[in-house]
Amino acid sequence: MGTAAALEKLVPVLLAFGGGVVLARRKIVPAEASKAFADYAFLFAVPCYLFGNIYASDLGTLFNWRAIGAYAAAAGVAVLAIVFASGAHGVREPRDVALRVMAGVQVNTAYFAVPVFITLFGTAAPIFPVLLFQVCVLSLVVISIMELGRAGPAAGGPGQRLLRAVGASLSTPLVLACNAGILLNLLSVHVPKVVLDGAGFVGDSASPIALFALGLHLGGLGLDIRGTGREELALIAFKCLGFPLLAWAVCGLLFGVRGEWLTYLVLIAAMPAPQNLFVFAQRYDVGVDLSASLVIKSSVVSLLLLPVWLQTVAA
Repeated sequence: MGTAAALEKLVPVLLAFGGGVVLARRKIVPAEASKAFADYAFLFAVPCYLFGNIYASDLGTLFNWRAIGAYAAAAGVAVLAIVFASGAHGVREPRDVALRVMAGVQVNTAYFAVPVFITLFGTAAPIFPVLLFQVCVLSLVVISIMELGRAGPAAGGPGQRLLRAVGASLSTPLVLACNAGILLNLLSVHVPKVVLDGAGFVGDSASPIALFALGLHLGGLGLDIRGTGREELALIAFKCLGFPLLAWAVCGLLFGVRGEWLTYLVLIAAMPAPQNLFVFAQRYDVGVDLSASLVIKSSVVSLLLLPVWLQTVAA
């Protein structure tokens, strides 16, 4: 796949994001409104999207357990690497570390990987097992840390605060939607078509609304390419180069994953930082400017490197 083909598929992404930038810079829509749009995406639209798509999927054909286990192992090593590097550079506040882990390990699925995979393979089905792993494991850990960090010091002991944080993370619409989709799918529970149609209608707005929110924020803030700091460069390099190489080594060399699944996993790892990074940062008021910058800059770098990764892994 060439860069032109990828850009053609990403025109809707660029349009939604660019609209937010233009409206914010012209002060037609205030940049502060990005918080409301981000909350809508996080609390409502994305859960609807996940529930409908997971419920309608054939889960049995989506899960290659060796491949998914290998990817989870690679992600675990990547998490440890980022935690160690963050501590070595003086970043020790749990919410700040969790945000950096999310930036370096989680990937942009719905807004970037889906159109790329459809272009390359004619289907985005291989993405869904990784999406479930991200939401039900990685995001659960990140949300727990964020909720725990938001609790005040007078809110009880560490044990009580941790239990409340885990409970709050498990009850978020994002996690509930995934678990409900999996459970109803496995139990073959009939969900009325009108409910699925409604979830699909709302879910289709998740991507443009979240991207529009990001555009509004950056339109008001501005994006300084020359002022990219060392930490940003390190996180972008790890996300777009380090993590894909790690996935290739762990999945291919240690777990013996071969063929199409190795290609799928390396390409998924090479996707940019997730759109939800900005949504989480907005919601928990931590690293908002850093997250917005990482999402956009890693998207550009990832787009340029995709043809290289495809040729390297397929060779």
